[in-house]
Amino acid sequence: MGIINVTPDSFYAGSRTSSVEHALEMAEKHLLAGARILDVGGMSSRPGAEVLPVAEELERVLPVIAGIKTRFPDAVISLDTVRGEVAKAGVQEGAGMINDISAGSIDDNLFATVSQLNVPYVLMHMQGQPESMQDNPNYADVVQEVFDFFVQKVGELRAYGVKDIVIDPGFGFGKQLDHNYALLKALHVFQVLELPILAGLSRKSMIYKLLRINATEALNGTSALHMVALQQGSKILRVHDVREANEVIQLWSQLENH
Repeated sequence: MGIINVTPDSFYAGSRTSSVEHALEMAEKHLLAGARILDVGGMSSRPGAEVLPVAEELERVLPVIAGIKTRFPDAVISLDTVRGEVAKAGVQEGAGMINDISAGSIDDNLFATVSQLNVPYVLMHMQGQPESMQDNPNYADVVQEVFDFFVQKVGELRAYGVKDIVIDPGFGFGKQLDHNYALLKALHVFQVLELPILAGLSRKSMIYKLLRINATEALNGTSALHMVALQQGSKILRVHDVREANEVIQLWSQLENH
């Protein structure tokens, strides 16, 4: 899953796009590098990010989705949003998947909307809200609590009639450094839910803070953790650097075949 941020403030500057044409260039680059899904988002989810007005989010993402579908009609587009209204408009323009960091906690209508749209849905765990999630995240047992969260939310989604669910433990979302590594080490536990696991590790602070570098220098660390995520059962890698992630997948596949 290649990231396309239609935002001026995402934490990694290399993922930001400044125009529809720039976004289309990034889409082409991701697809040529082997991306199976393009994840378009109009609102930054970095720690401290503010929630955008709906109109502004729509203004950012709809032209990009429409442009991608026109230029690359076979591309699978995931829309990164927390709102039912944006999800509905995005799917009408050509998005085929909703990626929600809020697990329906920001818009009460999102689960019902996703059910009506009949598209796959990425359910992510986050403690708190984006603007405050990193203030002081606390868990008695992070793996157990995230697991219990998924059991509860998957049940809610099934009750709404949502069929295709992907789970995302939400690395960096309301979690301290140790919480992230505990989740990564125990990622295989979540396979018991029999749902595809998405890992969003790319260039995150759990890498660059530990290594005392910055996000622009975190590609090597990202690749290392991508291999771990695949070995732990992840089926989707959400990445800024598609070619490098695809190389990790090829190496992992070769290992798995022996």
